[in-house]
Amino acid sequence: MLAAQLLDFNRLELVDLPVPTPGPGQVVVRIRSCGFCATDFKAIKGIRRNVRFPLVPGHEPAGVISAVGASVAGFREGDEVIVQPSGFCGVCTWCRRGLTHYCEVSHTTGGDGPDDVRPGSFAEYLLTDAATVYRKPAGISFDAACQAEPVSGAWKGIIHLSEMKVGDDVVVIGTGGIGMYCLQVAHAAGAGRLIAVDVSERALETARKLGATHCVNPARVDAKAAIAEILPAGPDLVVEAAGPIEAVKLMVSLLRRGTRWNVFGITTHETFDLDGGLMHFLEARMDASFGTNPLAMDRAIRLIERGLVDPEQVISHRFPLSRIHEAVEVMAGPDRNKVIINP
Repeated sequence: MLAAQLLDFNRLELVDLPVPTPGPGQVVVRIRSCGFCATDFKAIKGIRRNVRFPLVPGHEPAGVISAVGASVAGFREGDEVIVQPSGFCGVCTWCRRGLTHYCEVSHTTGGDGPDDVRPGSFAEYLLTDAATVYRKPAGISFDAACQAEPVSGAWKGIIHLSEMKVGDDVVVIGTGGIGMYCLQVAHAAGAGRLIAVDVSERALETARKLGATHCVNPARVDAKAAIAEILPAGPDLVVEAAGPIEAVKLMVSLLRRGTRWNVFGITTHETFDLDGGLMHFLEARMDASFGTNPLAMDRAIRLIERGLVDPEQVISHRFPLSRIHEAVEVMAGPDRNKVIINP
């Protein structure tokens, strides 16, 4: 099978690998679509260094089951499916609490987080546990379906962890792929004022179409002052979905009584300052969100199927796997939202 394999930082090569064979409890999925996440890009470019080579990146897949291992019930060859990249044991304390992304022996297919990183979905075929597979609703495309994983992260962060309420004023810093899904989830959940912050006018234009009531470009205005003018009393929830440390610092600067933050986008080990007294007396609350779990995946698939989140409006570029290097170049630039790889 054709696969994009990362042999070293800045050394992504198209190679021919054996098609995997499923063992007990496993399935092989013929990948039809896989989202290109910033996490993948950071690994390819060496921005994040916790990478073991060789690595087949790609952790946002959807496709068709091509082979089924022993002891697999409920799935068969030809089923159209969505794959959760986070594998779990199902029996440890964390799994029994429903927090499978905390699993003591977790693994990921092509992603980030656990020590056990297995080949991902920038390939024609993927080997995965049947427990991580979900049926794709017939009414949505493979391109939209593969976005269930990032949508699930947005739902988990905003609704499940930061407990957004109807009428909350929400600021989303960074409206790339994940930021757009955070924006759509917040809009669907009944945000009052919904402010999108990004340095890309293209991204902000899309954000307006997806429900943003206001847009702020930090490259053109003082973002803190602009947000204060829109929300004199301050935001209820600030979602950092950008990644750069400057976005985190902007999030912290928007503190007021009862502010909730979600540190979503930054995955590199960088530091920022907090005023302990302000955190205490203003009762600020900081959450974060990484990975996904079955509950979040279920919610995400429902949101997409019901049309409350529409990945088709976020996708800006599509590339066959054979043009993966062009996709990397697009990921490095500002004029894109979500990039999809179609093996």
